[in-house]
Amino acid sequence: MELRQLSYFVAVAEELHFGRAAAKVRIAQPALSNHVQALERELGCALFIRSTRRVELTRAGEIFHERCIGILSEVDLSAEITRAVAGKTIRQIRIGTVYPATTGVLPGFLAKIARKYPDIRIHISSGNTGDIIRGLENGQINLGFIRPVENIGSLRFSSIAHERYLLAVARTNRLARQAEIAIDDLRGEKIIAFNRKNLSYTERYFNEKFEEYDLTGNIAYSCDDTYSLVSLVSAGLGIGFAPEWTEGLPNRAFELKAVRGIDFRIGLGVAWNKEDPTASRDDIVDIARSLARPAS
Repeated sequence: MELRQLSYFVAVAEELHFGRAAAKVRIAQPALSNHVQALERELGCALFIRSTRRVELTRAGEIFHERCIGILSEVDLSAEITRAVAGKTIRQIRIGTVYPATTGVLPGFLAKIARKYPDIRIHISSGNTGDIIRGLENGQINLGFIRPVENIGSLRFSSIAHERYLLAVARTNRLARQAEIAIDDLRGEKIIAFNRKNLSYTERYFNEKFEEYDLTGNIAYSCDDTYSLVSLVSAGLGIGFAPEWTEGLPNRAFELKAVRGIDFRIGLGVAWNKEDPTASRDDIVDIARSLARPAS
């Protein structure tokens, strides 16, 4: 069993398509298939369920994929530690972000990294806080911009910002012309709310507020992300609470207004694994911390 075979298997497991996986690892598709079949013969079990329409992992394949991720990450980490001991500079940084919440801080971070380390390769992936933490723990991600977490084990977190949620109203809406808005002023409005697969802290807060003020029945539309919410608001279909970074969106057709009785803020910070030499050396974390903004 060779490391490259494990890499090939992981590529197929992530793409669930032999053609795309072959392009990803830059080998011919028949050769990739042969490597995977050799692995299956050595293990004595099928790793994939193949059909003319789709490729799926077997239960054994799912377990093997998890183990392979750990093995390959450990190999990468060992190489980085060795280079660090030898005084070599880092070659790549992999960043996880809870996009689009990082819209206000990520460009500044990338610009500073590029100026200080012009030869470094940067890879950015998006996900939720849980996904990014798992990536930090298994070495797939070096630095994560995530929601607040506690320092547990080798995980470290430093707060850099707090975003307020304000009421987004179309410029044609009557509320846009009011100097002050009370939550009771929302009774005559259709409300747009988040409704994600996994209930977030943001959703729980506003769901409780809507229930407290008997506004649950006013919810007319729901969406998964902030961009969809402000698009519905801009179209004049209703009002909704959005993070203050949306004020910087180009060509916006809505206003952000404070509402008495609503004071919701959610943190954003940088997380890293203290055992990861890529994040803990060369001032990478210090550059991220330099983006910290005072609470407004």
